[in-house]
Amino acid sequence: MGTARLPKPVMILTGAAVMMSIGMGMRQSLGLFLPPVTHDLAIKAADFTFAIAVQNIAWGLSQAPVGAIADKWGLRPAMLAGGVIYVIGMLVMLSAGGAATLAVSGGLIGIALSCTASSLAMTASARAVSPERRSMILGAVGACSSVGTLVIAPSTQFLLARWDWHVGAAFFLVLAVAMLPAAYLAGGVDRMPRHTEKRATMREVVGDAVRNRRYLVMSGAYFVCGLQLIFLTTHLPNYLAICGQDPMLSATALATIGGVNIFGSWFAGWLGGRYPKYILLGLLYLCRSAVLTMFFLVPPTPTSTIVFAAAMGMLWLGVIPLVSGYVAELFGTRYMATILGMSFVVHQMGSVIGAWGGGLIFDAFGSYDLAWHIGVIVGVTAGAAQIVFGGPARPGLRPALAAG
Repeated sequence: MGTARLPKPVMILTGAAVMMSIGMGMRQSLGLFLPPVTHDLAIKAADFTFAIAVQNIAWGLSQAPVGAIADKWGLRPAMLAGGVIYVIGMLVMLSAGGAATLAVSGGLIGIALSCTASSLAMTASARAVSPERRSMILGAVGACSSVGTLVIAPSTQFLLARWDWHVGAAFFLVLAVAMLPAAYLAGGVDRMPRHTEKRATMREVVGDAVRNRRYLVMSGAYFVCGLQLIFLTTHLPNYLAICGQDPMLSATALATIGGVNIFGSWFAGWLGGRYPKYILLGLLYLCRSAVLTMFFLVPPTPTSTIVFAAAMGMLWLGVIPLVSGYVAELFGTRYMATILGMSFVVHQMGSVIGAWGGGLIFDAFGSYDLAWHIGVIVGVTAGAAQIVFGGPARPGLRPALAAG
């Protein structure tokens, strides 16, 4: 009865936050499975990280088509379908006997993430509120998404430390089922009246996006977000293990990232409502690179790892409300899922390199030194490019189709 009296936007935002929290929390905790799965199935680290790479390729390639389907036919059907596919992907992982089955599971989970993770959840959230409140709300929903990592990472490690990795995968299966009611709630935004925006067809908006310098620079820099974050979530547990640290430390670090990011994402959304988003994005990439450098320069200790995790938590998913809000500013929300999906392809190219490339480098050299060096260099380059070239278009360039 009390739930029925809640304002409809509250129901939508709650569903989006819960769905995104579970989906992103599982995605960012998959690296915890690397040591037990590779040992049990007698496969290499690169075999496991290839499955993660397949997941990110599938996510990247499917995000724009899924966004277009959601923009045309509704967010609720797309989100519910994603929840079902996530369940199937976890069932495949539970039955895995080698690298090939893990790769199939990764592909299914990647498609499911296109429907349940950041792009569609942020689109639902942006449509549920007024433009004046949009940046703050996107930051708040992004902050809630970090609760998933805070809870799921240590819970998963607790299970993996005591039982076979299949028990941890079964836990993920239950979580995937729990996304379905959240997806239904978030999909209620389909019935909400749209805020007035300049009328344009999808083809016109997409064409404007591929010619818009600010959007192209933002999308190119988005590559770094995928590379750095997936490298850490996939390889930090293995890196700490080879450095002789307790396996629970990696789960504690991921949980710390998620916990601090609750504030970090909200703060990024708050800043995005007051300062230029392209500047904030550039500074975020530069700060991430600085924190990575300081952590990997010296052997990790429990204290340095938790401090590193807290610092990364402030910079973790804050990019999501900034990118989502920037796209809404440039092109409105009518085809926001499609435009976000296009930029997400570049993000996932970085994710593939961060996951699989990190595994290949480790198998080849026995360390992650080259991998983190590459991550820092591209981070600094992208951050500088975002600040210098990502600002307002020069006079004479065709302006973006703006929100009303």
